[in-house]
Parts: sequence; structure tokens; C-alpha cells
Amino acid sequence: MSRGHSPSHRPAWQEKPSPVLTVLKAIFLVAVSLSILLPLLTVVSTSLSTEQQIVDAGGYVLLPTNGVTFEAYATLFRGPFMTQALLVSVFVTVLGTLLALFVTITMAYATSRPVLFGRPVLLLVLFTLLFAPGLIPMFLMVRQLGMLDTVWSLILPTCFSAFNFVVMRGFFMNIPGELIEAARMDGASDFTILWRVVLPLSKAVVAVVGLFYAVGFWNAFFNALLYIQRRTDLYPVQVILRSYVIQGSSLAADQLGVDRVPPPQSLQMAIVMVALVPILCVYPFLQRHFTKGVITGAVKG
Repeated sequence: MSRGHSPSHRPAWQEKPSPVLTVLKAIFLVAVSLSILLPLLTVVSTSLSTEQQIVDAGGYVLLPTNGVTFEAYATLFRGPFMTQALLVSVFVTVLGTLLALFVTITMAYATSRPVLFGRPVLLLVLFTLLFAPGLIPMFLMVRQLGMLDTVWSLILPTCFSAFNFVVMRGFFMNIPGELIEAARMDGASDFTILWRVVLPLSKAVVAVVGLFYAVGFWNAFFNALLYIQRRTDLYPVQVILRSYVIQGSSLAADQLGVDRVPPPQSLQMAIVMVALVPILCVYPFLQRHFTKGVITGAVKG
């Protein structure tokens, strides 16, 4: 038994907290929850409020008291502009996430097994964590490859993340080598081992890394501003959100051809909800894998 410990005394983290500490924790958690829920409630309420309610509230509505209206959402989807942006974002997110997962999984498995590629590829990938390529070289590369004003410019430049690669490789290295060797002795190839042995044991880290990639692709707007120069039909929804936040109702009047538009605050909050809801609906299905995937993939041993 180690010095300073007796059988009747447990470590401090195993002791039951005092009632005062429990109350303080509860108050802190309630405060944090309110700090998250109140802004979200304001966004939803403002997007559903009439112009008079917004004027009476001084700009943003916490709770609509005189009914709700979907005029802001109807204005957004009155023309094909918003629908096209949503389709572009969904396509980029789905295809980009699948491609990024394929590249990350194959490279992580290859570098976790020295018999395939060994350390040079691993060191090359880790080198990018310290030295990013930079904006101008990335733009020149995209232009030389002929990807300007194409949907591939929104996918390929960000289809690999060194951080996600490190997390997934750490998870793969925790898989017992005996399983790999047993499958190899049965005549399985490396791709068969990856598909039938490694991936079924790695659902948690695949879900987490997939969520990281999906959120990144869905929220990206800078690549579109940089690489999409003439084809505005390839703008994702985040670029439209940026335009509405900056220009407000004038953008809707010009591009939708309507004479009367909802207040700028209502339009802005409506498009925030349009941009938020799809990825918010995906997160609950992956939440149970989140903590397990990150912790297990980041810590070896």
C-alpha cells in the first residue's frame, strides 16, 4: 500500500461531494445551459416574429407574444436561389465527408501497420500540422488544376485533416495485433482486414471523425468566396448566410424580385436556422460515439 493512504480513506475524486458543492455545480450547469439556449431561442423567435414585434422588442424577440409568421422563410424559398444553395451544401457535405473518410481511414490504417508504408508517410503528414501550405500556394494549386468555378474546389482542398488522421491512427493502433495476424494467416488481404476486422471495431472513431468532416464542409464558406468567382449557382448556404447578414433585406429584394420583404433581423435569423437545422439533426445520432471516439483515438495504451 502506498504511503499516506489508509484503507478508510479514499482518493479525493472518489469522495461524495458536499451538498453545498452539489448546489454550486447545479447552478453553474443551469447558467451554462441558459447561456446556450437563450441565444438559440432568440434566433428562432426572431425568425418567426412580425415586423411590429421586432420593432417593439428593439431588434430581437425572445418570445413572440402576438403569434408567429413564416414570412421570412417563405421569402427565402420563394426563388430558386436558397434551394440551389442548400443542394450545393448537401452535395459538398455528403460527397466531401465520404471522400475524406476514405482517404483518412486508408492512410491511418496504412501508417498504423509498419509493413505497409512505415514512418515516412506519417512524418510527412505530421509535418503539415506544423507548416500549413498558406493561402496563395493553395489558390495557385487549385487554379493550375483547373478547379476554379467547380464544385471540386469546395471539396478536394479540405478533404484531408492531419488532426483527424492522428485521432484515427491512434485508434487503429489500439486494436490488438493478434486479430490482424489471425486474419492474415487465414489469407485475408489488407483491404479485407480493414473492411471486415478493423472498421467494425472502429465505429466510434469513424462516427466522430465523420462528424468533424461533415461540420467542416457544411460550415465552410471561405473556399467558395475564394474559388467560386463567376458561377454564383455554386455558392453554398453559408455564403448566402454571410450575404444576408451583411446586406439584409436589400439582397432578398434584388434577387427574389419582391417589393416587400420581412425585416432584416427576421431574414437573418431565418437563414441562420436554415443553416443550423440540418447539421443539428445529424449530431444526436452521433453524440453517443463522440466522447468514446475522441478519448480512445487520442490516447494510446
